[in-house]
Order: sequence, then C-alpha cells, then structure tokens
Amino acid sequence: MEVPLKGGVREGALGIMVTCQGNGTVNVTFAPSGLSFPLHCSDGDVSTTYNQIDLRYERESAFVKVQAPSTIRWAMSVGQ
Repeated sequence: MEVPLKGGVREGALGIMVTCQGNGTVNVTFAPSGLSFPLHCSDGDVSTTYNQIDLRYERESAFVKVQAPSTIRWAMSVGQ
C-alpha cells in the first residue's frame, strides 16, 4: 500500500511509527528519500517501532509505502 503525504513534507524532522500484530515482517519505505526499515511481527504480541529522519529539503510530493503479508494487522502514524 502506498500512502501519499498530502501537501508534501517540510524541511526538518519526519517521524514514522508502525505497529503490527501477526506472523511476518512489515517493510516500510519513505519516498523520495529511500529511508527503509523492517518491523518483525509475531502472533499474540503487538510490536512497535519509531523512526525519524531529518529532511534537508521540502518535498511537494512524498509517500510512505508499506509491504506486509495479509496475515499481519498493522497501523501507521506519520508526523512532522
């Protein structure tokens, strides 16, 4: 799933928090920077990770891409 960040992003810190439950791995990518990170999930447990990137430039177009198997329930929060 690709989630567009409406209005783009400003220069400065951008935080991405992902929570998941189920068996497998969630892979998260922020474009256009290429920041990418995995979150390993397991049945019966809720896993959470928070990553922050300091952007040097404003970007009019940006999105976060999440790849996960259908066996995983996940939620994401993105903020500046």
